[in-house]
Amino acid sequence: MQEANVTPLKSSGYECLSSDQVQALINRTTESEHPQAHQRFLSAISFAESDHSYLTIDIGYFVLEALDDDVQSPEEAYFKLQLISQRHIKPHGANLNGLFASLNNVAWTNKGPILPEDVETQRLSSIMSESPLVISHVDKFPYLVNYHIPSGVRIASGSQVRLGAYLAEGTTVMPAGYVNFNAGSLGQAMIEGRVSAGVVIGDKTDIGGGASIMGTLSGGNNTVIEIGPQCLLGANAGTGISLGRGCTIAAGLYIYAGMKIALYNGSRQPVCIDGNNVADGENIVKASELSGRDYLLFIQDSRTGQVHCMPNQVLIELNTSLHDN
Repeated sequence: MQEANVTPLKSSGYECLSSDQVQALINRTTESEHPQAHQRFLSAISFAESDHSYLTIDIGYFVLEALDDDVQSPEEAYFKLQLISQRHIKPHGANLNGLFASLNNVAWTNKGPILPEDVETQRLSSIMSESPLVISHVDKFPYLVNYHIPSGVRIASGSQVRLGAYLAEGTTVMPAGYVNFNAGSLGQAMIEGRVSAGVVIGDKTDIGGGASIMGTLSGGNNTVIEIGPQCLLGANAGTGISLGRGCTIAAGLYIYAGMKIALYNGSRQPVCIDGNNVADGENIVKASELSGRDYLLFIQDSRTGQVHCMPNQVLIELNTSLHDN
């Protein structure tokens, strides 16, 4: 029997496949060399043949030649988000301009994605069934855990991580933590606060409970924030500037770009940004001038309210037992 022809498939774009074409793709992958791909192709055939009260299932084949092009379709949008979440590319490794315009609001349910305007009809049709319709949320993005679970991570609450988040091995996201799309961790990390869209945090970094990092989706901020390795954002702390390696922001303190900060050396003597001794009052800089620098400690004087920055002499260590996922 002649194998179905898959060579005419588009070099870039989306196309539905017949069962014969899917079988031809299966024949191209050996189970020993590509066990996961082989099993997914087999599962796709069984899913396509199943009955569903709301939709029909087509097997899609999507190829993307250039990651630098703007998003042109929902298929491309979800494809790029999956590339990030499956660790094929890192955050900012693909052009996501046009993403929101390409995606519709969707009701994400236990029976699959449903258009919001169809929810009530589907709810009524399933209300007396053994499996009533349950809606988790209405949004353009599904929860990551419903479509992919990265290896070596722990996510305590599935609703807190969007598809398109990049979670490296050893990352733990606690119930109050949150990771948006095109953002995430590049190594072991404890996330109990908010990692906003576009933000990347380094290895062995701890984002404390209630802490937040300024993203790029709203508020007029176009600066991508990066948190370096072995940093600590204390509980309810936050930052609108990047942090280099080994930085700490004290609990309850939010550092924004225009904040005036007093610089001190390790002996608590006032210094300029180059580290030279100066008089009090001459050691004041904007926080933006410190963006990305290594080994800084940001604290607030509880008597005067002035924010101080000095060398960070005590670096954090993650509890390794919490990251052996």
